[in-house]
Amino acid sequence: MKLEKITKNLDSRSKRHYEDACATAHALDLVGERWALLVMRELMLGPKRFSDLRESLPGISANVLTQRLEGLETAGILVRRKLPLPAATQVYELTKWGYESEPIFQAMGRWAARSPSHDPTLPFSTASLILSMRTMFDGKRAEGMDARIGFRIGEETFLADLADGRIEIAHAPLDRADVILTGAPPVLAGAIYGGQPLEILEQAGALTIEGDRTLARRFVSLFPLPSKASKPA
Repeated sequence: MKLEKITKNLDSRSKRHYEDACATAHALDLVGERWALLVMRELMLGPKRFSDLRESLPGISANVLTQRLEGLETAGILVRRKLPLPAATQVYELTKWGYESEPIFQAMGRWAARSPSHDPTLPFSTASLILSMRTMFDGKRAEGMDARIGFRIGEETFLADLADGRIEIAHAPLDRADVILTGAPPVLAGAIYGGQPLEILEQAGALTIEGDRTLARRFVSLFPLPSKASKPA
């Protein structure tokens, strides 16, 4: 009887599933649909409204976003909840298990950054920037640093705490920051990964620096990208 029930459950599943016992295949069953991983990426820094997700994922339609949110909720990866008054708006938030997926994003990010065809000029969200810094941070380069770097990106503020060769970055007020960098994610990424001098970005009006400028220059050097993979001959 139990086997019959399992068989019926399998038959009722979408034909898009792999029907493969491998845990990697099951992971793709859970998050392999187009946009699913990017929705999770955008929620990795905390809960967001439907409108926030659409803004940070400009290529997704409202219908597809609704489908992905429903699928991730059914899988137990995220939950819907209502914020207390006065906000009283619905937000989507990763579950504890959903947040455990961050190392997957880090591994994929390091691997894909080596792709010869990666185009860094494409749209780049705030979540992408913060997660990339968590991923590419080189603790050896930060040896001896004990500092707090603030970021003002649109209406959001983040604080990076550096100590003991480690970095923690999260939403936070900036009153403890030793230096504050204000700019759009692509601009900050250009300074951190593209080697664009802070002074040039500042002169162009794309970036604002408040506080310890020497610290700011050292900070953007802490995130070396991996070497590119060679193309087949």
